[in-house]
Amino acid sequence: MVKNYLRATGFYHVSRIWVIKGFHPLLAALVERWRLETHTFVLPVGEITVTLEDVAHIFGLPIDGKPVSGWTDSSSDFVQSQSMAVFGREPVLSSNSKSYIKLGWVRRIRDAEPLDTEESIRRYVRCQIFCVLGSTLFTDKSTVYAHTKYLPLFRDFEQIHTYSWGSACLAHLYRALCRASRWSHSERTTSWLAKTIANFRHDIDYMQEFEWRPYEGMIIPGELHGHLDVCDTVAPLLSFECIEWHPADRVMRQRPF
Repeated sequence: MVKNYLRATGFYHVSRIWVIKGFHPLLAALVERWRLETHTFVLPVGEITVTLEDVAHIFGLPIDGKPVSGWTDSSSDFVQSQSMAVFGREPVLSSNSKSYIKLGWVRRIRDAEPLDTEESIRRYVRCQIFCVLGSTLFTDKSTVYAHTKYLPLFRDFEQIHTYSWGSACLAHLYRALCRASRWSHSERTTSWLAKTIANFRHDIDYMQEFEWRPYEGMIIPGELHGHLDVCDTVAPLLSFECIEWHPADRVMRQRPF
């Protein structure tokens, strides 16, 4: 029953991803190739980037629809009222910022839902989606909080799937890569880590082949077909105050068709 409700919101596939582990040396070597002015990795074989098609295939999120945006208010009354409407309870907020809700609290109330009524199932699904936003899609270094600005988008359950969550996710990724590429402080690294990063730098420097269309021939879930038409869109990606450009025109060899 819960699966059907998750499918209706467009978050079923991404909710099945439990842990995403990044290999730091490879990520560090790739970030060095990122160009914030073009939102692409510059490699010997040409420019590449993470595209809307990647987000659709990997996360199964809608990449077409209404922008993930809206009116925000950090007042206690606003946060309390939105939490009551979405979760049915007053929130436990971060001690550092009243605009962030602790994901541990959200998981506890999610697991306490009896799932014996439609409203209980919907609260469970809203909790699950909110945790996905904070731990996977719009995460920060803490991964233990999520911003309350997304709560109004969950109030109307039938409207959750109409937002372009995939493009919002990609906007946050671009923003994070741009910030990482501007990092100017030296970090302490072990000799193993430094050597491993150097190995990846060498591999990237002498790269001669690249899989431009990794999804060709794959079986695509039916709910994704309607969204793939916008993969080559050249336009800004929006998630509230986070606005980043999707450079599909610079990576034509990655186009799905």
